[in-house]
Amino acid sequence: MKLYFTKNGIVLDHAGRQTLCVKENWDELLNRDNLYSYLINLHDSSPEHVNNDVVTAANLLPPMQSQELWASGVTYLRSKVERQEEAKDAGGGDFYQRVYEAERPELFFKANRHRVVGHGSNVRIRADSSWNVPEPELTLVLNNRGKIVGYTIGNDMSSRSIEGENPLYLPQAKTYDGCAALGPCVLVSEADFPRDALISISIERGIETVFEGSVAVSMITRRFEDLAAFLFRECSFPYGVLLMTGTGIVPPAPFTLQRGDLIKINIDHIGSLVNRVA
Repeated sequence: MKLYFTKNGIVLDHAGRQTLCVKENWDELLNRDNLYSYLINLHDSSPEHVNNDVVTAANLLPPMQSQELWASGVTYLRSKVERQEEAKDAGGGDFYQRVYEAERPELFFKANRHRVVGHGSNVRIRADSSWNVPEPELTLVLNNRGKIVGYTIGNDMSSRSIEGENPLYLPQAKTYDGCAALGPCVLVSEADFPRDALISISIERGIETVFEGSVAVSMITRRFEDLAAFLFRECSFPYGVLLMTGTGIVPPAPFTLQRGDLIKINIDHIGSLVNRVA
């Protein structure tokens, strides 16, 4: 089952049929008990079919309303190595080795709804950063009890020159207007997310593909349930929360994004998240 949050309402996509549920509230829906079963019943009992112009890039919203967006760091070996290289001149390289091996994960606040865009909208790079990259991430959708109820695609836009200057600048490197994209939908399933699924990214500049890469979800070194448990240890989320699980694909230096670049992120079983850099 896929959920699309659109300007017209919530669209349920299942078994080749899409239905529009205008009376459902996103915040309430994500926190229902037995969400998958509820959605199946709602889909099967809904008579309203979706017009072709409802689930389009121009009509899609990011799959969040009152939720916060958080992120996990150093959950892949590649991420650990890149962060060490990035921060070595600032004396912070050893920090990331310790985080990679520690029981406690790196978790940080990424953005509220105001700073997040959906599929087809523009992400941004900071004007005061000289080295900017996208980070494609499988993103967990958690209800207000800390249970994983779905999965979506996230783009954690990052200002590596700012973070590399000093690890304490992480909030400025990660949080600003247009700093993240989510979408195009939320995959809701009773099964765990397949570990052999691939996360892929390509970056187009004009007619040229200037970067592409892929990684398997199985390369994530943290259990999703552990990340969720640490996030909920001392934080409450009345409407639920979205949690990015880290990236294993990092464009190598000196690559940096430019305005006008087109970023395409695909995750098996979910779909594709496409955004242009403004």
